[in-house]
Amino acid sequence: MTAAALFLGTGASMGIPVIGCDCAVCNSSLPANKRLRPSLLLTVGDKRYVVDIGPDFRTQALQHQIDRLDGVIITHSHYDHIAGLDELRIYFFREKIPVPCLVSPETLEEIKIRYHYIMPPSQEDVSHVMKFDFQVLEGHEGETTFEGLSLRYFSYFQKGMKVTGIRIKDFAYVVDILEYPESIYKQLEGVQTLVIDGMTWERTAAHLGIQEVIEFAKKIGCEKTYLTHVAHETDHDVMNAKLPNGMEMAYDGLKIRLW
Repeated sequence: MTAAALFLGTGASMGIPVIGCDCAVCNSSLPANKRLRPSLLLTVGDKRYVVDIGPDFRTQALQHQIDRLDGVIITHSHYDHIAGLDELRIYFFREKIPVPCLVSPETLEEIKIRYHYIMPPSQEDVSHVMKFDFQVLEGHEGETTFEGLSLRYFSYFQKGMKVTGIRIKDFAYVVDILEYPESIYKQLEGVQTLVIDGMTWERTAAHLGIQEVIEFAKKIGCEKTYLTHVAHETDHDVMNAKLPNGMEMAYDGLKIRLW
C-alpha cells in the first residue's frame, strides 16, 4: 500500500500575498511564493484524509479535485486550521454520513463554541446542517486508529494552546510549534520525513524560527524535512538556498511520496 502527502496550502495565517502588502515576496511572480493557508492531503491506499482545514479549503478542494474524504484531522483550533469546517457540508450532503473528525478534547470544545450552529443539541435530523463524527483523543500522547489509519499523536504548545502532532509510520506533521517537552524527541525517533514550521528565520512570538527548526530536525535525524506555514517575510528561493541538505521549503501543490 502506497501513501503520499499533497501540500494544499503552505502559508501562515494571513496567506501570501498578504492583503495590502507591498513587500518583495507579496509582489513576487514566483508561483512558490503564492501560498494559501496550511492544509495537507494524505492519501493512504485508496483513502483520503485532510490534516487541518483552513479558510482556503474550498479553493484547495476545487483546485485538486478533492471530491471525497475519509476523515479530517485537526491539530488545534486556530482560525487558519479550522475555518474551513463549514465547507465540509457538501461531503455530508452527498454521502449522508457524518464526516469523521479526529480532535483533542480542547479543540473540540473550541469547535463547539465557534460552530455551535452545526452542532445542534439534539440528534434530530436537520437537513440544512451538516454532522460530524468526532473521535476524541485521550491524554497528551498515545496511539489510535482513525478511519482505518493507524497513527501516533503527541502534544506540544503554542503560547499556552495545546497543539496535536501526528506520526504515521516514519512520517510526522508538526505545525504551530513553540514550546515542547523533551519527550517529543522520543515520539519522533525514527521519523524519516518531517513536515514542520518554516515561518521566518528568527523565532516569532508564536513559532520556532527556521534556525531552531534546523537543529530540531538534526536532533531527530530525519532524512527529509519540509517547511510549511511560511510567512511573507520568507522568500521561497532565498530561504531554500540557506537550508542544509535534506531540508527544503514546501510549496502549494507539492506532492511527496511517503512510502
